[in-house]
Amino acid sequence: MKKEMDAADFDAVIPAPFGALGLKRTGSAVSRIWFLPPGTPKRAPKDPVLREAARQLEAYFADPRARLDFPLAPAGTEFQRRVWKAMTRIPIGRTRTYGEIAAELASAAQAVGQACGANPLPIIVPCHRIVSASGLGGFAGATEGTMIDVKRWLLDHEARASA
Repeated sequence: MKKEMDAADFDAVIPAPFGALGLKRTGSAVSRIWFLPPGTPKRAPKDPVLREAARQLEAYFADPRARLDFPLAPAGTEFQRRVWKAMTRIPIGRTRTYGEIAAELASAAQAVGQACGANPLPIIVPCHRIVSASGLGGFAGATEGTMIDVKRWLLDHEARASA
C-alpha cells in the first residue's frame, strides 16, 4: 500500500475516524480498501454493493462488533489467501503475532508480514490484529507515522468493545 492514492482512484470514498477509506469495486464485489488522509473528499457510492459496504464500515466505526459481510474479491497468491484467512479467525479485541501465524501455516514470520502488507481489504481482513513479538509491528507497509496511528486506533477501538 505504498503508492499514493487520491479520491479519483476509487469508486467510493467514505469518512473514517482517522481519515477516509477508498473503496474499489471489481464486478459485483469490493476488491480494495485503501486508507486515505484526513480531508480527502467524500465520493458517494453509486451502486448497491458499495453502498452496503459503506454502510457496514460506518457501523463498524460506531461499534467494532458490527457485522462486515459484503461481497469481496481480493486478489492474492494462494499463500497470501491462507494468511488472510488466518487473520479473519482472530477475534475482535485480540491479537496474534506474525510468528504465531507463521507456525500455524508452517511458514516464516517475514512471509506472514509480507502477506499482511499485501492485504487488499484491511479492516475486513483484520491485518491490524497481527503484531510483532516485541511490539506493534508494521501496518499497511509502514513501521511508523500515520499508518501506525491507524493501527493503534483500530486495536483500541476493538479492545474497548471487547472489554
